[in-house]
Amino acid sequence: MAEKPLPSLQRITPAAPASATPGASLRAAVRRSLPVAGVIVTLLIAWEASKLAFGISDQRLPHLGAIIEVMFTRTQGGTGNILLAQMLLNAWSTFQVALGGFLLGGMLGFGLAVLFMQLPMLERGLMPYVIGSQTVPILAIAPMVVVGLGRMGAPSWAAKITVAAYLTFFPVTIGMLRGLRAASPMSLDLMRSYAASPAQIFWRLRLPNSLPYLFTSLKVAASASVIGAIVAELPAGAREGVGMMILNAAQSYNSRPPALYVAILAASLVGVTFYGMVALAERLIVGSQRTNGG
Repeated sequence: MAEKPLPSLQRITPAAPASATPGASLRAAVRRSLPVAGVIVTLLIAWEASKLAFGISDQRLPHLGAIIEVMFTRTQGGTGNILLAQMLLNAWSTFQVALGGFLLGGMLGFGLAVLFMQLPMLERGLMPYVIGSQTVPILAIAPMVVVGLGRMGAPSWAAKITVAAYLTFFPVTIGMLRGLRAASPMSLDLMRSYAASPAQIFWRLRLPNSLPYLFTSLKVAASASVIGAIVAELPAGAREGVGMMILNAAQSYNSRPPALYVAILAASLVGVTFYGMVALAERLIVGSQRTNGG
């Protein structure tokens, strides 16, 4: 008897609408961006209004104009790059570390989730330690990792990536494990009735079903990896990066307060960019899967 083909356990979705015109796409993009722009404008107005209403000094809260002006001043006593260009270079350096930690932590979290799903006894034995690892402050972990790997001869970037991965693997482990177990019992019974192997069940049912959970955890991990990268730059004595930029700006805060806000803006830029990249990947992968009925 010929072997029955495995069923395609895909959700039934309506047919994709016809391609929208460029004008309609532009209007939709504008509508989506209006709430974000509205919040930014409201915050900027509240910033200046609070200075006026409460008489906050420039030392504590500089004017927005002063922050923008500082961005275009030259560093190193007027002989270096403008601060804006230096900010972008430092942001790029931190982004590379965060990306390395994100990839390393994501793969570790994915692997742990698969192992925990296949071996429940291993989950019961290791999950308390996985959870406990996140209760230790990252400010205590980072110096130990940097110093320990440094004494072993590892390059400084390896220590920074390790710290970023430390904050990244946990949300991926929890989110992916929940996603792998989200398949309905009816779908699992149907796959088994077709004599599907565990590997076939994983690739055709569990993994596609877990993608929304995975990308939700990856969004959290993206922000966490940026935090880990910045914190790791502080004890590493880095010569570039947002962490070094924040440290230098904090030391010279009394003489130039706006510089610290520029450094904070650089950190926000890295985090928002990273989050946006993950959200775009989710839209392309999960969105196309839904469009195709997956």
